[in-house]
Amino acid sequence: MTSHLTHVPAPDGLAPSPQYSHVVWGTGRFVAISGQCALDASGAVVGEGDAVAQAHQVFANLERCLAAAGAGFGDVVKLTYFVTDVAHLPAVRDARDAHFAGVPLPASSAVQVSALVRPELLVEIEAFALIPEQAGAAAGETGTGLRLVP
Repeated sequence: MTSHLTHVPAPDGLAPSPQYSHVVWGTGRFVAISGQCALDASGAVVGEGDAVAQAHQVFANLERCLAAAGAGFGDVVKLTYFVTDVAHLPAVRDARDAHFAGVPLPASSAVQVSALVRPELLVEIEAFALIPEQAGAAAGETGTGLRLVP
């Protein structure tokens, strides 16, 4: 089976980047994942003051959200990183690389912000994914247009 996503690391006239794909497109069901922070299942901050620990928790949370939609990191087309200090980006990239091992990197943007929703948070990441149509059925898609999952 061929991939449902096409990654273009360097369109004509743009320098390639080892950190992301400049363009990603595909077919399937669109999934938007809200910005995830370094919170555990009880809502407690993981790794206060530690960008490495927070980045790993954020990607673990993204993985859980993708799984809830019947997706994985290979289905992600776009990541947006919000960091309170751009010095945290190497930690974010290391955590991303651990979760995207063997998968083409998606398009991405990074933004330094003055603060996140809680002062002890250093990293927030949102994701957009495209899931092959057959995966939607496997994840319980009903075709009714609206579905709430507890």
